[in-house]
Amino acid sequence: MLRTVRFSEDVIPLGDLKVNPGKVVRRVGETGRPVLLTSHGRGVAVMQALSEYEAAQEEREFMRAVVTGLADVEAGRVLSSGEVKRFLGLD
Repeated sequence: MLRTVRFSEDVIPLGDLKVNPGKVVRRVGETGRPVLLTSHGRGVAVMQALSEYEAAQEEREFMRAVVTGLADVEAGRVLSSGEVKRFLGLD
């Protein structure tokens, strides 16, 4: 699960990333927190562990599916269990 950025520790200028990218990558892996990369004092990108990115992506996709399902229920786009079984050829 995505951990909150600690702005006192997790904001890094792009110049620091260029000087020692391994150190920044290790920090992200060790803390599990994303790092905000800045250029001229403005945020330009976020670096996070691949596992954290994948978990967040899966969570977003799940939540979209839930919202779609709830909208279908509200709109009356539902099937009975019998209709589903017939549709799947399980009856």
